[in-house]
Order: sequence, then structure tokens, then C-alpha cells
Amino acid sequence: MNVAHYLESGAAKAQDEVALSQGKWSITYSTLTERVARLSSGLADLGLRRGDRVVLLLPNRPELVELLWAAFRGGLVAVPVNWHLHPDEVDYIVRDCEASALIVSDETEAASSDLPGHVRVLRIRGDDPAAPGADYESLLRAEPGPMVAAAPDDPAWLFYTSGTTGKPKGAVLTHRNLAAMTTAYHEDLDPVAEGSVYLHAAPLTHGSGLYLLPATAHGATNVIAPGLRFSPAGYLELIEQHRVTHGAFLSPTMLKRLLGEARGRTLSSLRSIVVGGAPLYRQDLRAAIDVFGPIIVQMYGQGESPMTITVMQAGEALEHPGSCGRPFGVVEVRVADEHGRTLPDGASGEILVRGEVVMRGYWNNREATADALADGWLHTGDIGHLDKGYLYLTDRAKDVIITGGSNVYPREVEEVLLTHPEVREAAVIGVPDPEWGESIRAYVVAPGLDQQQLIEHCRARAASFKKPREVVFVDELPKNATGKILKRQLREL
Repeated sequence: MNVAHYLESGAAKAQDEVALSQGKWSITYSTLTERVARLSSGLADLGLRRGDRVVLLLPNRPELVELLWAAFRGGLVAVPVNWHLHPDEVDYIVRDCEASALIVSDETEAASSDLPGHVRVLRIRGDDPAAPGADYESLLRAEPGPMVAAAPDDPAWLFYTSGTTGKPKGAVLTHRNLAAMTTAYHEDLDPVAEGSVYLHAAPLTHGSGLYLLPATAHGATNVIAPGLRFSPAGYLELIEQHRVTHGAFLSPTMLKRLLGEARGRTLSSLRSIVVGGAPLYRQDLRAAIDVFGPIIVQMYGQGESPMTITVMQAGEALEHPGSCGRPFGVVEVRVADEHGRTLPDGASGEILVRGEVVMRGYWNNREATADALADGWLHTGDIGHLDKGYLYLTDRAKDVIITGGSNVYPREVEEVLLTHPEVREAAVIGVPDPEWGESIRAYVVAPGLDQQQLIEHCRARAASFKKPREVVFVDELPKNATGKILKRQLREL
């Protein structure tokens, strides 16, 4: 059941084909398989054993991919972490998961300065031969050993939530969970054809990394965009250069940034661009289809149900505007009230999910696990409704604004704001109000507009109680590495 078998499966299909590429560097499947086997043995020689947690604090680079597969192969638990996190945040994760090792690079070594003494720090060396930490290349000198026979419910990937409210929690994703996710991808999202080329520009510690599994299982080439920041022009050049067939995973923000650069490019090789991690607003979807054609695939999932709750192809999206799609075949989805009772079509409530893709629980947090998995269903914390099998995602339960006794979902206000041609981005939150309980505040990127113009724009297109009482103009909205707007930071303002 060890998901590292997917690498061996891919190698059997595409032994001498390129498995991994970044810049001028590339590696075939046969070589990658051997390096992963050596890395796995090298980690074992350092004393790491089945079930030990290994924190991977690295930007997108080939070594991150090799280490993911090596951890799986050795029965270790990979803990990929956003490399942009503050050292204090990394310290919390390392201590919370009781990590045995932390692997860093030149960009992230500052996070290794004040860790518990038992945590072994391994370093991917740069140009400084005197840098502390184990030499990555030395691990590759180990003799390959057998793959560890992992049990289906053994942890494989510890996925820490973004921590937008309070401390992050580690969702325990097992080998069974990752296998179910891989099956769901092949059956419902996009069967991987021979000769497929995947382009990874979003963090490999997040959704793009999870999609390494279905891509690799079928022998696809995985191209990693170079550099530490997303470059729209560079991304499109890679599509042309490598004849990319799949945009592995993009946030809506990244997709929007491509639109202005894409016209006039030779992008006919593209078969799909998967978008997720945040709402894709209707006007942005239409603009993307105008540029790329009907190849935009929307995906709704969470770390707790990795990349796998609902899916929708571009053609469906035009017929069901505002929906995030139909449930994947490997999950059940229902909408429930506060007592857990199933609601009829059209009624809004919390989205609940059940299936083999759902996490085992939160690492070392029984109370949070009991709340999240009550009655055998994952309680997503998201609000939405079903209509003829299609799910419509409204908002996070915690983000609902109650003003004057009426519920207002921020997303519906944001949708209205974004219909104004001068509004580039918008985020809506509730703020305390002595008369109404809460009032609606909008943070907007819209140079040249004033507050009253936007309030009147909303008044003309939605119920009056849904219009913002205040509009704050900003140069940009705070986002995490996946493009999700951080409303907690807006509330702190």
C-alpha cells in the first residue's frame, strides 16, 4: 500500500523518459527511482525509522520532490512546509509534530537556529562548503534498500493547515488517503495520457505537490518552474518550450496574472489548467476561457480531504455559474444544519464530506479531531448548498456576517464588487457595529474609485442590507503562498 509504488509504476511506463526537470537540469525515471532509493536508505542510516516525521522546508526544487518520494519509500512521514513561514511558525510545527529531522536550504536555514536538540538538521548545500548540516549528496551514496511495507492507515503526509485562524493543525494524510486522491484524479479530474507534461509553479508543499502522485504514476514529465516567485511570462514560456499539457495547479490569483501575458502565445499543447485553493469568481473564469479555451478545471478540496471534494470542467462551469462542481466519485457530500440534519437542495448549511480520501485526524489533537470528524463526516467549516448535484460554495462558516439579524455571505458581496470594471480584487469582512451587531467592510484594489461610487454600485445590484458601509482602498490584499486572501490580517487592521 506504500504510495511510493506510484514512482515505480511510472518508471515501468517511462523508464528513459524525463521524470523531473527544472531549468537546465533534468532526470529520467530510471535515475530518479535509483536516487530516491538511495536517499531513503541514507535517511535510515541517520537513524530515522518508520513513522518518524521529517519537515521539508524548501522552495520548489527537484530535491523537494526526491525527498517526498524517499520519505514515502522509507515509511517516514513527510511534513512539507511553506518555506515563506516565519522561523517562529516553523518552530511551532517542528515541535508540534515532534519532528526527528528538518531539511533546509540556503533560503530557509534561518529557521534551524533554535530547535530542540534532538532534531537533526539536514541541509541542501549551496555554494558555501562550510555551511552546517548534512550534505545532501552524501545521503545519495547509501546503498539502496527495500521499500518499507507501509500499512494503509500509516501516516504519509502531515498537511498543516494555513493557520488563518489560530495555530495551524496537522491533518494526518495516510497512504490510503493519498491513494484514494490519486484514483479520484485519474477517474474524475483528468486521466493522464502517455506523453503528458505537467508544469508546477504553485508550491510543491501544497496542491501541486499532491498532484505529483497521479502524474508520476502514469510516467508524466514534471517541469518545475525556476525562481522563487511566480512569473507569468516565465510560466507561459515554459509551456511553449516543453509543450506542457497540464497546468498542475494554480490559484485564481495566478491564473488572473497569466491573462494579460497569454495572448499571442503558442499554447495549443495545453489540455487542462487546474484551479483551486480559493474562489474563482465568474468573471475571472469567463476571461480565462476566452484566453485559454474551455480547459479550466475547477477543484474544491481541503488539506483534510486533499484536493478532492468537488470538481468541474469548464463547459459545466458555464452552464452552472457560481458552482464549484460535482462531488468526486470517491466521496459523499451533503449539506447539513447546525444539528447535523441533511438539508434539501437550495438550503445553505455546512458542507460535510465522507470517504477514504478524508484525513485520519489532526496530529496529536483529539479534541479538534472529534469536532472535525463528528459522526463519521468531515465538517469542512464551509457554507454552501446543493442544486441538482452541483455544490455552490458560499463562504467559511466563521466569515458569515450577521448584520441587523440578517446573514450576509462575504462572497456574494465580493462577486458584486468585482462586476465593476475598475475593481481588481475585493475582500469583505464583518466588523463590530453598536447598532447592527456587525457591519460590512470591503477592502478593495481599485485605483481611481471612491467609496461612494462602490457603495452605490452594490446598492444597484444587491439587497440594500448587503452593501458595504465602508470601503477601504488598498494597493494589494494580503495572501498566503497559495493565493488565498488572509482575512485574519484584514481583521487585525
